[in-house]
Amino acid sequence: MAWVTKDSTETYNQTPEPQREYTKAEKAANWWHYHWVIVVVAIVAAVFGVWIIKDTVFQTRPDITIGYVGTHDLPADTVTALQDALTPYCTDLNGDGKVVVQVATYTVNFNADDSSTDAYYQMAGITRLSAELSTGTGTYIFLLEDPAGFEKETGALQYLDGTVDDDPETANPDWHEMVYRWTDCPVLTGLDLGDYKGYTLMDDQTGTNQSVLENLYVGRRGVWDEKQVENFTGSAELWDALTAGAVSTAAE
Repeated sequence: MAWVTKDSTETYNQTPEPQREYTKAEKAANWWHYHWVIVVVAIVAAVFGVWIIKDTVFQTRPDITIGYVGTHDLPADTVTALQDALTPYCTDLNGDGKVVVQVATYTVNFNADDSSTDAYYQMAGITRLSAELSTGTGTYIFLLEDPAGFEKETGALQYLDGTVDDDPETANPDWHEMVYRWTDCPVLTGLDLGDYKGYTLMDDQTGTNQSVLENLYVGRRGVWDEKQVENFTGSAELWDALTAGAVSTAAE
């Protein structure tokens, strides 16, 4: 049997090929291929972190918040004009060097038989309003479209003489003794609020901002815990200033 063997004179190249040197561009492309997901996640996390810091540390906090409770939003121009007009009546309560008045809107319809009410906005408005009233700080003065419904559902108002119901859970029929009409208050009707352009973002209706507010009522929340009185001192002073000289016609 014949065997096939290598020629004894045959030689082999035992020197390995030199390792390839990659260019900087090739190295960068290779690194990016395996790490791009980590980079993207890190960037998103950094942006989110900066947003959180900005929102919690650098955001301007209102010194006074006025609550508007109605079935529809106020025109944006009306809200802005009212906030600006009330600013001179307030002081820098939170010590941030600025005086800021904010109007917070709670879209709520207290008429349960009104089928035109959007269930989603109704639930959102009730939830936000309930959360606000459950705190011992925050909104003290309210602009109300339906003070009877507001008081019946929340029991949150105090009388104009500063007294409160012993049992705020009981619906109070004397709501008209707890509010002023906007037009009852010389200071409020004397505010120079200008005009609005577009009652909503979807129309071009115009009018005076006073005409938007003149059908509202003004009330203040009751404080049953004496320890919380200090929390509303600044807002109580604003209430006194805005209702100076007012005579209620709510019962008429």
